[in-house]
Amino acid sequence: MTGASVRAVVAVENRMFRALAVLRVVVLVNAVVLIAYRNNFDHPAAGWGCVALMIGWTVYSIVTYAKPIRRTVRLLVADLAITVGLLAATPFVKGEWFNATIPGFWIMGALLAWAIRYGWRGGLTAAVVLGGTDLLIRTEFDQGNYGYVFLIVLGGPIVGYLVESLQQMAAERDRAEREAAAATERARLARVVHDGVLQVLALVQRRGSELGGDAAELGRLAGEQEQALRSLIRTQDRVTAADPASGVDLAAALGELSSRPGVEVALPGGPVDLPAPVVSELVAVVGACLDNVTRHVGESAPAWVLLDDLGDRVALSVRDEGDGIPAGRLDAARAEGRLGVSESIEGRIRDLGGTATLSTGELGTEWELVVPKP
Repeated sequence: MTGASVRAVVAVENRMFRALAVLRVVVLVNAVVLIAYRNNFDHPAAGWGCVALMIGWTVYSIVTYAKPIRRTVRLLVADLAITVGLLAATPFVKGEWFNATIPGFWIMGALLAWAIRYGWRGGLTAAVVLGGTDLLIRTEFDQGNYGYVFLIVLGGPIVGYLVESLQQMAAERDRAEREAAAATERARLARVVHDGVLQVLALVQRRGSELGGDAAELGRLAGEQEQALRSLIRTQDRVTAADPASGVDLAAALGELSSRPGVEVALPGGPVDLPAPVVSELVAVVGACLDNVTRHVGESAPAWVLLDDLGDRVALSVRDEGDGIPAGRLDAARAEGRLGVSESIEGRIRDLGGTATLSTGELGTEWELVVPKP
């Protein structure tokens, strides 16, 4: 899960705990009013001590659950243990022939806290503990008790499931918004490239051919770069236009890069389908690696791109036969604010949950990129 997805999940959880804080106050007031009205304790001092504990724990839990960092296992266990303790104390405080438990509906606080924090599994766990305790303390089991316990066991998992669904939808919404923003930015950059860089390359190619000599060679190189850049833009446009939920063949998208001078692309025998946004990012990463080969090794320097489908992940290798990257160059580039490697390559792979390993030396430079399949 990416950082943005985690933020979306936490945002939903925060809203649910704020709603739970209001519910805790409501069920506490309800419990205190009913207890005061009935006042049917065999041991009044112990009974009102339990009420004081409910009030104090309600205030403490509302304040503590407000901060995500404090929602620890210890807090959740303590919340459930106090609630179970109040249930278990009911026969001793009220007498064996009690009808309603001391906490009553106040137990919803612990039940829903577990459901919000741990989803349907947490809700089911808390429901079984609370429902089982309620059954154990009773000397008689009637239809009313059955209905009460049934609602507890049913409600906890359902609330947990709904919370998980809301978190998933929030994460998907944020991911869709980021993808839409990225697509818009790519389209804007494509227009800028088309209106500026491609026009200049075309002009250099035309004028170089007219002037001849060294200018003709420069024009030829400009023509090759124009063709490679147009091919990359077409690939990005196809990936961007695809449905993000549908699969796009990564092998076919990388195959377009073979039109670049000196580049050889080795692909699996079959398609490698991945979500469109993942394919777009991987094509951009490989393109950035090849741009570095062109810039630092030579215009038509040989470079090899290898794609492997490993089942649960894909592995990419981009290799050249240059002199390698001098020690300290990447650190110096980062210090100067040139973030081509750290962002265009490592940053993209990191956002996809993968790893980017650089090997460089006298025999050349190789990027090994491994990305898990979603």
